[in-house]
Amino acid sequence: MTKLLDQAVEIARALPADAQDDIARIVLQLAGDEGAPVALSPEERAAITESKAQAAKGHFATDDEVRAVWAKHGL
Repeated sequence: MTKLLDQAVEIARALPADAQDDIARIVLQLAGDEGAPVALSPEERAAITESKAQAAKGHFATDDEVRAVWAKHGL
């Protein structure tokens, strides 16, 4: 394992479990092991539909809103 990957894993260990799972899914996808598709709840599907509609209208998060989300997750 490279030093950079080892550093990333150590940082990820301090994150909440759901964030760790998100990171793990991304790493697995990049490594070519995508596994089974993730089943979405009706609420998640609705949120994605709403997000797509907002994007189609050109409504995106402001820089301050993005920074607030990053700060919430310690990034």
